[in-house]
Amino acid sequence: MREGSDNTLNLNWLYKEYHQRMIRFAQTYVSSLRVAEDIVMESFMHCWENRSTLAPDSNLPAYLLTLVKHKCLNHLRQIRKKEEVENHLLDMETWELNVRIATLEACKPERLLLDEVQQIIDETLTTLPEQTQDIFIRSRYENQNHKQIAEN
Repeated sequence: MREGSDNTLNLNWLYKEYHQRMIRFAQTYVSSLRVAEDIVMESFMHCWENRSTLAPDSNLPAYLLTLVKHKCLNHLRQIRKKEEVENHLLDMETWELNVRIATLEACKPERLLLDEVQQIIDETLTTLPEQTQDIFIRSRYENQNHKQIAEN
């Protein structure tokens, strides 16, 4: 594109000739008309903003199509990346759910209560006189009867 009014004429011609074709092309890949229109409009804007760097004999339709193609690719790669992240998060949520299920299945409430009761007994034992502690331990933990405890 050359500087001056020719640029405007070239871009107007390019827009009239290729706008709908480019939208159809983009929509084939991105599936959304709105996204396709945005991609095509961004591509036309890019052409306009970079008109001074284009060679006068540039193949503008090919250049525009290349821009649309790359923008579609970027859009699709962004969707793929988003899906990969979502799948990773879903995998993490599934893993966490499985851990919760496994720990809950392994949970033994009676064992938790026994541990609590044992802790209370141990704490209470430390407050008793030594001889009383000894009798209790021999009776409850060593399964000695009254006679055996009295003999020792």
